[in-house]
Amino acid sequence: MPATVDTAAHEVKIEGDDVFVRLCEPGQLAQQTSNHASANAVAALTAAPPKAEGPIEGAMNPMPAQASELASQPAASGQLSEDLVREELKKVVDPELFVNIVDLGLIYNVDLVPAAENMTTCKIEMTMTSPMCPAGPQLIANSKQVLSQLPGVGNVEVKIVLDPPWTPDKMTQDARDQLGIF
Repeated sequence: MPATVDTAAHEVKIEGDDVFVRLCEPGQLAQQTSNHASANAVAALTAAPPKAEGPIEGAMNPMPAQASELASQPAASGQLSEDLVREELKKVVDPELFVNIVDLGLIYNVDLVPAAENMTTCKIEMTMTSPMCPAGPQLIANSKQVLSQLPGVGNVEVKIVLDPPWTPDKMTQDARDQLGIF
């Protein structure tokens, strides 16, 4: 660890007796970067199966927006705030669960510290779903990348904390719905 080569992963949904599979290229699912993109993928998977094809072939949908495309979009106008930082962090998606790190409850603390030349240092305390989470380095790097695109952000510091440990009750209702946890 960390993994250095992307592996193929596929989205699967079971609906009654039908199995819907979205075939993906290696690393493609890891590039999903927002709750919105994941919601579109789920909506495409749950669409009625095509008539001429079986459910598996018909469940394919277009690739969601790339991380680089989302990061290059201008941030919401307004002053840098904790809410804006958390909203931007929703672009970072756990590559194993396909849910953004904010809704998973991985972000514990956001501190915005004034720095030189009208810049702000963004300090994030986050956790992982498990202490040996293989996606940890990727989540840290993606968080730094997304936040560094915000106007006014100078340095981004991400600190991993394991106390208190992450538990599923830290997830938002949106995350629970997306993962099928009732």
